[in-house]
Amino acid sequence: MSQHLTVYTEATVKHLCGRRHNEKKVWKSLALLDTQVDPLVAMYDAKQFGIRYVLLGVCEDIGPRANGGNGGAEDGWQAFLNRFLNQPNNQFVATEKVLLLGEVNLDDLVQKAQHLDNQNPEQLTQLRTLCAEIDERVTQVLKLVFAAGLEPIIIGGGHNNCYGIIRALSQSKNAPVNAINFDPHADFRDCEGRHSGNGFRYAYEEKYLNNYHVMGFHEQKNNQTIIDALKAAHFSYDSYQQIQVKRDITLTEACQQALCNLNDGPLGIEVDLDSISHMPASAYTYCGFSVSDAEHFVYLAATQKNTHYIHLCEAAPNQDPNGLTTGMNASGQIITALVNTYLSARESIHNS
Repeated sequence: MSQHLTVYTEATVKHLCGRRHNEKKVWKSLALLDTQVDPLVAMYDAKQFGIRYVLLGVCEDIGPRANGGNGGAEDGWQAFLNRFLNQPNNQFVATEKVLLLGEVNLDDLVQKAQHLDNQNPEQLTQLRTLCAEIDERVTQVLKLVFAAGLEPIIIGGGHNNCYGIIRALSQSKNAPVNAINFDPHADFRDCEGRHSGNGFRYAYEEKYLNNYHVMGFHEQKNNQTIIDALKAAHFSYDSYQQIQVKRDITLTEACQQALCNLNDGPLGIEVDLDSISHMPASAYTYCGFSVSDAEHFVYLAATQKNTHYIHLCEAAPNQDPNGLTTGMNASGQIITALVNTYLSARESIHNS
């Protein structure tokens, strides 16, 4: 099960780590696995020494492209590491309880997909086949993390990976699980071959997903078939229009109500970064939430005792209108803020 996991060593990240006189950086406090030991055994050992959280990268854009969308989501993990590792280490984020695990090994699949054109029907089918192979690898790696009793923080790639994560958690718990998704799109399209737009639908149809709520669902970005399918599954949403336009309900109220209905089993937090205005993402938007709104959503969801993971996906630095360098900086800063919020909220639960 670990053959699809690339475990990071000090040498892997050394080139990313900056230094400043009289200042300890986050990278100095993070744990790394012993590569000479079986990863599952090593993660069990890490838990015994106080590790609670695992950082895991997924570097692919096959899922969004298989959905007819833009590439670039393979760079979200790198953008995050550049920023997160070089923060000052202080009392506000418990980074000494974080394991920098590594990434799901997808290099061969990304290479196969590199020149496939999603406007060509035959090549689109090939992209969807490759996306299904990603599912298998993501599930295998996440099952190791859940088996060790650790909480994964999964970063990068497309929203297709929600399926592999949910499946891994469900199989680990031997029961269907719940998910709350901060996203303008429900990602509940037909089971027409795997892509970033139908991960929750596949999870539901295969009985891995018990209950599901979409926070910030955009009324003009989901077709009627999707809306009808959500209704048939008895799944719910609070729309962007209800929260931000009509102001029928506040984001806080909507989150609290939704989370009350998702407390009957293990919970996963999903954040599609294209929910944030001006975020360099696979689906760039001017009509979204602020970064602080996204942080608030993460904080409220992460303070639930039944939370088991967070998934931050669809950052695509190359989609920034000002270029890749600006996009890498923006993506890294925003993802880091959301991870910091998650860690702070989870520690408040553990320490209460």
